[in-house]
Amino acid sequence: MLHAMQHNRLLICIVALSVVAGCGGSGGAGDATSILHRGLSTEPESLDAHKTQSIQAAIVLRDLGEGLAAYTANGELTAGAAERWEVSDDGLQYTFHLRANAKWSNGDEVTAEHFVFALRRLVSPDTAAFYAQFLGDVRYAKAIISGAKEAASLGVAALDERTLLITLERPTPYLLNLLTHPATFPMHPGAIAEYGESFARAGKLVTNGAYRLVEWIPGSVITLRRNEHYWNNAQTAIDEVQHHVLTQEMTELARYRAGELHITSSVPPDSFAQVRTELGDQLRVFPSLGVYYYGYNLTKPPFRNNPELRQALSMAIDRELLVEKITLRGESPAYSWVPPGVHNYQPTVFSYAPLTQDERNNIARGLYQDAGYSEEHPLRVELRYNTSDTQQRIAVAIESMWRDVLGVKTTLINEEFQVLLANMRDREVTQVFRSSWLGDYDDAHTFLSIMQPENAANMPGYVSEEYDSLMERAAGQVDLDRRRLFLEEAERVMLADHPVIPIYFYVNKHLVSPRVLGWGDNVLDYHYSHHLSLKAAE
Repeated sequence: MLHAMQHNRLLICIVALSVVAGCGGSGGAGDATSILHRGLSTEPESLDAHKTQSIQAAIVLRDLGEGLAAYTANGELTAGAAERWEVSDDGLQYTFHLRANAKWSNGDEVTAEHFVFALRRLVSPDTAAFYAQFLGDVRYAKAIISGAKEAASLGVAALDERTLLITLERPTPYLLNLLTHPATFPMHPGAIAEYGESFARAGKLVTNGAYRLVEWIPGSVITLRRNEHYWNNAQTAIDEVQHHVLTQEMTELARYRAGELHITSSVPPDSFAQVRTELGDQLRVFPSLGVYYYGYNLTKPPFRNNPELRQALSMAIDRELLVEKITLRGESPAYSWVPPGVHNYQPTVFSYAPLTQDERNNIARGLYQDAGYSEEHPLRVELRYNTSDTQQRIAVAIESMWRDVLGVKTTLINEEFQVLLANMRDREVTQVFRSSWLGDYDDAHTFLSIMQPENAANMPGYVSEEYDSLMERAAGQVDLDRRRLFLEEAERVMLADHPVIPIYFYVNKHLVSPRVLGWGDNVLDYHYSHHLSLKAAE
């Protein structure tokens, strides 16, 4: 998943015309209204789950909706809108049984047809959903996405009001994990029929999760309130969630220190050591399935058909220096695309990973010359990154490394996150761009699949017949160990082509108020608000 990186003891009461009276409370359903304040590092591009691609949108959507499966606070797969399911012996059919008390925020029952409607909409070419390929292994999904078949032919069927059948073209061991993602949540057909493309706005959006959308002030705050019709409402402790859009990490930290936030989206690198000393019991740092990278636009010069140049720029980046001096929060240098720690997978690494940085620099200079560049004829390149203190510091450091090692003339271009996303998709003005990918499920496929040509997340425009062949052979394996070997070889092929520059692997990092109960660290960094509650202010 793409993303833009990122009280003391007393909660400050925030008074607004339409906001409930009272702050705090223990968070139980019978207490005074409890309001959870969370930091959000960028504005969601939409709350139509088929029109989003950012982590920030997904954070809010997981509060608003619920898929067939879900995760516990500790990141363990559990039942969601479906109370149970069965899988056929050949792994090709999944039968889901919806909860009898699953309801929408307007009181309507959630039915199997609502999932059929949403999944067909997800793969329809008219929708142009970023995550359409999530359903790539469902029967006829790829043909539908390409326009060769109608969406109605998708291998999903409502056997009755509460029974959903999903038929696959080949075994997909991570299917249940996929079905926790907001792109696969059900949608209310009536709301879309009534409001059209504006259905995902406050006052119109009908949701099946623990909360409903009541207000969205662009650039400021997204306010959610308890969905009284949610099947597990009795166990939901927080009455209101306010997601505060705070693009500057230092501003977010200041708001946390002032007691205006319970949870931050991140921690500023310059303040990390001080925060660890002063707020160590509130600092949560734990492993993440995420890679920070720079991508090349492979559809245009100078990087099209120029792997020597791409490798030279990659090797000239001192990743150790970046994580030790710039990011400062426990990140590790990235010499593979798939992060360490993925289930049943051993990442491939660049052949130059064991070398010293001086040795890498010497090789990079030779590759730079082989690519046709020199001191007299330097590469001139634009590097785009989104608005953020950390992104700017990294970009400035890499610009300096490229200049000092190779003589590259780099122009830094700072863009608002949504503008950067649009430019990455269009591939018209981009040359090098900052991006990242956080796994949507604990499987190497969530990283490797985005480098396939039909995947909307393939921002560089990478195309390799050998890579695609290996990915297809992996997909056809029932034996998980044989599947792993094909995936590892695919990563090796891709890294040799250098379509991207993996720079570092993330760690999850948040400040969490002592008042917050129910928080669980997990590698996916999923923290549903309905798992949380608030202690009374001291």
